[in-house]
Amino acid sequence: MTQASSLTDDYGDLLITIEEDEEAHEDDLWFLPRSLEEEPDDLPPGPRAEPPDTAVVEDWAKAEGVHAARLARVAGRLGALDDRLLRGPEGWRHRLALIEAADLSWFAGDRVSSDRLALWISMRLSGAQDDPNALARVGWAVRRLTGGPGPKADLAAFLDRRDPENIEDSAERFEDRAGGWLDVMAAAKGLHPITRACMGYHLWSLAGLGRHGDQIEAAVTASRIATSDGSGAIFAPLAMAGAGGLRVSGLPPERLARWLDGMNSAILTAMRTLDDIEVWIGRAENVMAQLSGRTPVALRKVFTEWPLVSAPMAEAMTGASRAAVQRNLAWMEASGLIREVTGHGRYRMWKADLI
Repeated sequence: MTQASSLTDDYGDLLITIEEDEEAHEDDLWFLPRSLEEEPDDLPPGPRAEPPDTAVVEDWAKAEGVHAARLARVAGRLGALDDRLLRGPEGWRHRLALIEAADLSWFAGDRVSSDRLALWISMRLSGAQDDPNALARVGWAVRRLTGGPGPKADLAAFLDRRDPENIEDSAERFEDRAGGWLDVMAAAKGLHPITRACMGYHLWSLAGLGRHGDQIEAAVTASRIATSDGSGAIFAPLAMAGAGGLRVSGLPPERLARWLDGMNSAILTAMRTLDDIEVWIGRAENVMAQLSGRTPVALRKVFTEWPLVSAPMAEAMTGASRAAVQRNLAWMEASGLIREVTGHGRYRMWKADLI
């Protein structure tokens, strides 16, 4: 038994020795590849799967939940503006659109003043110092803020942008970029229109829709989306009280908070503007009741629709003679209904004295 046990122990030691020799021998075989576990990961990272474009909607849905109370308050005020414009004269919408477009032009860097915009829109008059491209952009904004089909019907037609017929096959088409943006907007149909408008504005450049003047395009498109359920307010004011809500920085909750605050201030400014012009209309009707003819009534309507009015504008819009227009303007100025704002002997502009 002792001899057998000794043989067994020697056999076990022999196996251990053989295994150690084989491991040492394999270490000498430098040309054999190492195991995958020992191989260092020196390769650059490969492409990662990008999240789908519609995944961003979840971030904005969460932001909407965070600001639900604030959103409800702004939506209520926008509804009140919608109802007031629905019951008011058509000229109120036009007046607000001109003010909004002029303010957007300053935000975008075009800096088109209200008087230059009024002359351009009404009579296509511009000065040597005016940028025709800037005037065209702001003129487009006024047209889209005063009516017509919204961006959801046909975005290319809404923006007046089409791919050229001779576009290269390798070039990225506008309709493809617009299609990607529209797909994301369609995926966000469950969001409130105001939230959806904010999201669309901030995704505008990322979708490749940006070009010179894209800030005005993005803001006007968003303002129309925000009121897609309304019938009185064609657009939601965004820049009348400053353009802080249009600033691009931060995460969706921060952006939506600024958007709601900016829209709230702009709506309040628009409502105060309507309050002032409504009071002026009542005062003008009382003061001008003694005047006869159609020119006083027509002039009163012009000053309701336009923030600034020149004599040639009034002549073209009322159809009255130059002498009749100038006589009535002088009478309205003397009566305290309007005031001259340029201080020039020529090319003078008047505005309703809202007091």
